[in-house]
Amino acid sequence: MKENVCVEKSFKFAIRIVNLQKYLVEVKKEYVLSKQILRSGTSIGANVAEAQRGQSKADFTAKMSIALKEAYETEYWIRLLYHTSYIDKRAYLSIHQEITELIRLLVSICKTSQKK
Repeated sequence: MKENVCVEKSFKFAIRIVNLQKYLVEVKKEYVLSKQILRSGTSIGANVAEAQRGQSKADFTAKMSIALKEAYETEYWIRLLYHTSYIDKRAYLSIHQEITELIRLLVSICKTSQKK
């Protein structure tokens, strides 16, 4: 079976988000923002995975659009965590690069699927 780049990237990103949430709770004792980023950051991959089994092209496009919205929200929480000193610059640059790549990929997929 052919590897789906979007499925793999969003799953790996979700793992990273789960680990970030653990760090925020265990080390920084931060409970509210950590839940927000956990919810939006793992929702990206869940929606991408669900889109793969979509009942129609419209269903696929809708799920991928939701994944993109969740990615934009996650990028917001990442920026907020950095600018409130919950994560350092090194961590921010690394995870921000990853979410930016995921957003670009999802934008491309959404544009392509809406044209068809």
